[in-house]
Amino acid sequence: MKNSTLNLLLALVFISLPLAYAAYIYPSLPNTIPIHFNLQGEADGFGGRDSIFLAPGIMGATSLFVFFLLTNIKNFDPKRYQEADNGLFKKFALFMVGFLSVLGIIITYAATSPSINATKLILPLIGFSFAAMGLYLPKIHQNYFAGFKLPWTLENVDNWNATHQLAGTVWLYGGLFQATSTITLSSKAGFICFMIATAVMVVVPTLFSYRMFKNGNKLPSLNK
Repeated sequence: MKNSTLNLLLALVFISLPLAYAAYIYPSLPNTIPIHFNLQGEADGFGGRDSIFLAPGIMGATSLFVFFLLTNIKNFDPKRYQEADNGLFKKFALFMVGFLSVLGIIITYAATSPSINATKLILPLIGFSFAAMGLYLPKIHQNYFAGFKLPWTLENVDNWNATHQLAGTVWLYGGLFQATSTITLSSKAGFICFMIATAVMVVVPTLFSYRMFKNGNKLPSLNK
């Protein structure tokens, strides 16, 4: 069996899990279930029990789109890819499908358990996912679809590589901080820490890239 076929089968299995879970619990659901939660994890929107399939359906459709985009990205990216990139993006495609599937299961579970604080489950999952993405970032070559696609990184390969090397470290530790803070702190404090970390994870590599660009695409000196 070719790797591409195996990857597609694995992706379809991942996508089917939230739908299967929703179908399993559907008969036991009340006529009205929560479908939206505020930052405190409290239900503030409700719908019929058929809406239990909404989140798995949306996540499934998104997963398929992301999977086919990432596994075929080399066919329409003008920069093209090295063969190593192709394998990397296929692995990343499966990772994203798995992430969205787990997210779909969590949302579905929260809809059946209103006493559960959904943000205490979702935000740590996102944090750990960002940390995992940090392991991928330094390995990604220049492209127009994934990574820090800034004018300076797309113009210069050294800028791209240095920026993504830094971003990988920032995202790894930033994601772990997000996961830890949202698990251990209150919902409000955890959300604030999560958003601050997100800003740092975006701003720090961006400023580094711009400073390197202004420095003639040479690594900025720490003494300046």
